[in-house]
Amino acid sequence: MVTMNQGARVIVGVDGSLSSLAALQRGLAEARSRDALLVPVTAWMACDGDSLRPLSELEYAARLRLDSIVELALDGAAQGVRVQPRTVRSEAGRALVALATGPQDLLVVGGGRHSGTRSGGVLHGPVARYCWARAECEVVIVPANHALEATATLAPQTTPDGSMHCHAGVGYLN
Repeated sequence: MVTMNQGARVIVGVDGSLSSLAALQRGLAEARSRDALLVPVTAWMACDGDSLRPLSELEYAARLRLDSIVELALDGAAQGVRVQPRTVRSEAGRALVALATGPQDLLVVGGGRHSGTRSGGVLHGPVARYCWARAECEVVIVPANHALEATATLAPQTTPDGSMHCHAGVGYLN
């Protein structure tokens, strides 16, 4: 039986980008080492073109996307770690900062694309900057260059029968 550090959470911003995949994998490692709950979070907002769709449908689509990303990125590596995905109707930075309020919380975000401003010689995107400036807990910003390293674990692998299998459960024939 796994005993958890009561109240300890690792909250990870997930938007499907390579940077957020790297953040999710870092978050998993942090949750395991801290014996904490892993909380992958996708923030969503209705766009102008979505005005005719019910909000419940938009939230459902966001949840399906989050579940797919979490399954792809973690692929069974989360054994022994409790994972509690969340979708939040809000701007990403605000949602993450609002969730990461506990004294034992850790907020993990991707460094973003190669746009944004420099902070201490490192280039960060707007969500990472927002979280860094406003979060009341410890914040880890996973550099964008770690995103490519994270994708190496998602590459298809050859099975003993010679077919290819990727971590998302899709089989490929040679």
